[in-house]
Amino acid sequence: MQNDATGTLQNLPEPAANKRAVMSAPLTSTPPSHMSQAWQPVVPRQEALERLRTELGLQRERIRQQFEKRETSGVETARNLALLMDHVIAELARHAGLPSAPQEDGTGEAFCLCATGGHGAGLLAPFSDVDLLFLTEAPPSANLIKAIEYILYTLWDLGLRVGHATRTIDSAMEMARTDQTSCTTLLDIRPLHGQKSLVLALQEKLEAYLKGPALERFVLQAITQREERHQRFGDTPYLVEPHIKEGKGGLRDLQVLNWIGYAVLGNGLSIKSNLQRAQGLAPACTLLGLLTQREISRTRSLWNFLWTVRLNLHYITGRNEERLTFDVQPIIGARMRYGNHGHQRGVERFMRHHFLMARAVMRLTHVFQPAILLHLRNQLQQRPPRVEPGPDGFQRIDGCLSFPNPLALVREPVTVLRFLDCARRHQLALHPAAIQHIIRFERHSAFLRHDDEASALFIRLLCEPAAELPAPGTATVPEQYPEQWQDRLFWLPLLNETGILSHLLPGWSRILGRTQFDGYHIHTVDAHTIESVRVLRMIEQGRMTDELPLAYRLARTMTQRPLLYLATLLHDIGKGHGGDHSEIGADIATTICQQLGFSASDTDTVSWLVLHHLLLSRTAFSRDIDDPQTILDLADIIQSPKRLRMLLLLSIADIRAVGPRAWNAWKATLLGRLYTRIADVLEGGLQAREDDERVEHNKAFVRQELMDKDMAPADIASFMKLGSPGYWLSFDPQSHVRHAGLISQHREDGRDNAIIMDIVPLPSRGITELTVFCKDKPGLFSRITGALALCGATIADARIHTLHNGMVLDTFWFQTPHGEAFLEPEHVERLRETITQVMEGDVNLDETLSAASFPLVRRLEALPIPSRVLIDNDASENHSIVEVNGRDRPALLYNITATLSRLKLHISSAHIMTYGLRAVDVFYVTDAEGHKLATPEQEEALQTALLETLRHTEADIS
Repeated sequence: MQNDATGTLQNLPEPAANKRAVMSAPLTSTPPSHMSQAWQPVVPRQEALERLRTELGLQRERIRQQFEKRETSGVETARNLALLMDHVIAELARHAGLPSAPQEDGTGEAFCLCATGGHGAGLLAPFSDVDLLFLTEAPPSANLIKAIEYILYTLWDLGLRVGHATRTIDSAMEMARTDQTSCTTLLDIRPLHGQKSLVLALQEKLEAYLKGPALERFVLQAITQREERHQRFGDTPYLVEPHIKEGKGGLRDLQVLNWIGYAVLGNGLSIKSNLQRAQGLAPACTLLGLLTQREISRTRSLWNFLWTVRLNLHYITGRNEERLTFDVQPIIGARMRYGNHGHQRGVERFMRHHFLMARAVMRLTHVFQPAILLHLRNQLQQRPPRVEPGPDGFQRIDGCLSFPNPLALVREPVTVLRFLDCARRHQLALHPAAIQHIIRFERHSAFLRHDDEASALFIRLLCEPAAELPAPGTATVPEQYPEQWQDRLFWLPLLNETGILSHLLPGWSRILGRTQFDGYHIHTVDAHTIESVRVLRMIEQGRMTDELPLAYRLARTMTQRPLLYLATLLHDIGKGHGGDHSEIGADIATTICQQLGFSASDTDTVSWLVLHHLLLSRTAFSRDIDDPQTILDLADIIQSPKRLRMLLLLSIADIRAVGPRAWNAWKATLLGRLYTRIADVLEGGLQAREDDERVEHNKAFVRQELMDKDMAPADIASFMKLGSPGYWLSFDPQSHVRHAGLISQHREDGRDNAIIMDIVPLPSRGITELTVFCKDKPGLFSRITGALALCGATIADARIHTLHNGMVLDTFWFQTPHGEAFLEPEHVERLRETITQVMEGDVNLDETLSAASFPLVRRLEALPIPSRVLIDNDASENHSIVEVNGRDRPALLYNITATLSRLKLHISSAHIMTYGLRAVDVFYVTDAEGHKLATPEQEEALQTALLETLRHTEADIS
């Protein structure tokens, strides 16, 4: 409830917990004669406070116990809390000496204490704000203001957060005309104590105001505010940590539908309807004739479910918390009796149900909001809807495509896809009644399986780009359909929300609303999958050319678009079955392709893409892509340049759809390099094992560059002999030139133990490169990782090259915690100083890192992150590959590499990747003699030591 800005209650101080200023209408200069006596409360404030504190505590605890014992539902509990607050406030008003009715002799001020906002609607959460309006007929006297102060001070001392305002009827209406929020709160006004005639007079004025252009403005502003709120909270109902009140598909969306429904229908401004309105949307929906009684019952169940979740969230956290974070999800799931079932844990079943409820809110919005807007427009234009024939045998209602006979969806289920394809081809918005019919008859969509026409229409809707979007407000684009126009550009969200995908595609219902408890994905599985297809379309349309130039070039030459789009849609469909989701998904993809009528060859391609959709990303981010064996193994799996192109596009779309921080320029660089090297082999170019020509080409370029820089010929010749072929293939020629400069600088220094360092920000790649040239010594790599951890850097990749003269050239690529390059000179200088101090022994890393305070995301500690160590002796010709999986934390890499150093293992390269909370660190190692781990005993000892290290890091966190 916003506060009136027309005056103050004698500069009344307010407790720190309540930051809102107390506002009121202007004071009268001289109190009326009947109020000339000094105001005195009926009950002293301290006595009233003690009475009410005891009663409030006891009654709150009773209400809580009833709720937790499941004796009352969520809505009943919220109503009981509101009634309790009504009683407390009314008692306070009586203790303050405020009359509940006009004086018989006509004396006394006309006054009414009212609840507004959520409290006015008759529903309160345990820690919600209590919104009050002190309504007067004339500006309040000094005595009335003192009584109001008495009430507010006592409520604050009771620990309540109070939103309040003191207004006359005229000032309240003035605020309603100029402020959308004030107008909205008055829709839910409810008298608690005093003269109810004042509320009736205010409601009559509000109802008279909400007519014509003012009503249209109110409705459109309410929708605009909702869209802005969605943008702030993620613009999707399928976030894995949803905001249950303000997020898309949350309680606020239901309230917005209520507000615009009651405003347009003129229903709900009477006091008698408040208890009925508190039960949900049913009254407004019934008056419009939009919902059946069964659907009304479902809406009430939805309303009750969301309120039950919200109350549990408040009670568990002990505060006004509205975000359903990972740490509270298992607790609420258990309280609401969601147990384990098959492969699904109880928390997964609870969250899936929550997302289905959020989808139900979106369905209701699809039906209810456009119908309200059409009803409003017809009222303003004072004419019935305009019905006319439409294309392909359908009809248009006020320019929106609709069904002449909805029963066609039952008699011939393929009609629904013909209808959507017609809207796509002719760029027509869907009438809300049509969307309702599609939802209502969704179960008949199961008959679309194995229908050739349905399959062709579905593939067309999936991957054919829509025509150019006309400007809003044109004859074919009504102003009030921004959401539907977005859906017409991209049909998958509508197909998902209406239930068609679940009936059409086997296995889709298993991923619908499924949460991914990894701290990495921010959407449910189905929402992530649909977002992947959206990203693929954006790449193809050239809307991400600056970010993904290679992907755009490949997308422009795609010849098998339906196969790639279908593989992208199905790449995660195996999740939720237990086991490897890629293998399970490949089998499901085979079934779906056969159902859709694809040839055996095309079916094999789609199934192969689903099976290997993680192949490129896992290799690029956790393997040495300069290792010839790695490239040959990948080429042997992929075999076809066409499959390689499709697999790269699928990989990019998959990563880019995970979330805003999952993709960065460094990942793009690694994937691009990997793609180029595999393509060289597949297209008959240089073989990965025989890159002598490429090495010589790089050497020739570097030699010429160094000669141009006037480096001595003897120094050039010496540099050319230092590195192995692997070194010359691991860097671009410009890096080799920089390395030659570092080696020359070390020689000029003249000290054998000198440490030469170079730090170069690479903003185009979103990374910073650190190169260290010095004499090799045990634990060198570990100390550098520790120094970077002290600076808050996140290591993405590392290479260790031991040159032929015994010196080492270590290269690290690292980022800020936000996934960006270190660009500020002072940050770079701090990195340089810290690394130098650590390497020279001036800093005790173990003590310093133990004492350092690193921010940890406590809410994510509830997620189980199993520790695992894998050792592969076959994937590389010269190295053992050690993969360490565990919970990510600051200095984890330092702890792991310190363990490897203690075991006298030499690290040749390290590849660091973090998936949310899970760190996947891969090391190419050899023993002290430069050989692979030769015996099972060596492998077991290494595995045991690393698991013990991970166990200690988990203990440090807890």
